[in-house]
Amino acid sequence: MTVAVVFDSAGTLMRTYRVARNVIHHDLLLDIETTILTFDSPDRVLIVLHVHSRDIMAADPDNILSDYLVTYDIGFGIACSRRIITAEEIGDILYSDRTTRVRDLQVCIRSVWDKCKKEAIVVMDSGAILNIGLRNIEYVVTSGGRPFHGARQTITQLHKHGIATFIASGDRSAKLEKIADHLGIQRDHVYGVATPAVKAQIVEDLKHEYDTVIMVGDGINDLAAFSKADVSILSEQQKADRPSELYKRVDYVIKNVHQVVDIAADILAQK
Repeated sequence: MTVAVVFDSAGTLMRTYRVARNVIHHDLLLDIETTILTFDSPDRVLIVLHVHSRDIMAADPDNILSDYLVTYDIGFGIACSRRIITAEEIGDILYSDRTTRVRDLQVCIRSVWDKCKKEAIVVMDSGAILNIGLRNIEYVVTSGGRPFHGARQTITQLHKHGIATFIASGDRSAKLEKIADHLGIQRDHVYGVATPAVKAQIVEDLKHEYDTVIMVGDGINDLAAFSKADVSILSEQQKADRPSELYKRVDYVIKNVHQVVDIAADILAQK
């Protein structure tokens, strides 16, 4: 009998603090759920920028963000979207936007760093929410956080039971690899910049290798993966508003990531 557990990262393995800035009205949304913000409109697409926060902070704040991205050949990944859209279409919008300046993203990074800088291990990501209908950047976003207390012990105990562990998340791969190294998850079990559809496909593919695949997530962007998993677990360890649909579609609701060990061990024993 073989069992695999697939974890989302932010809000599931990590306590994450997120900030979004509306580039038109300059409103700063603190501790916002960026996936819910994205899902509020079918025209919104959340992307992750393949750039380190310190490089953004070192840039000229008055520069147009798209000019900076083009100059330094900074790529992106699609993290979350309600619609099927090509990378080419997103690139056309991202790299031609003339409204957003580097300072907009710097404000987000500074806010997240001020909140997280005292943590022993901190990982950060920056990106944007594009509006396909408006054909521009609507928000810039930054997230940062640290593993939940007990997350490392959870992975260790799962491995002791012979249970394989994976991470599938919309976050940047370099960030996830740093988390995986800390938790003890091998890097080739890490899938970064995974949209909801990609997460679901990862779960589906793993079902060909393992007898039982468990998906652990915390938000609406995990719904498709929940539907493909043999067992679905919704984590409430990070407080957030969640749609009622999530609770109808999962097998377990947990308050602490360590509860995954008992659930997985019970499944292993039953089989």
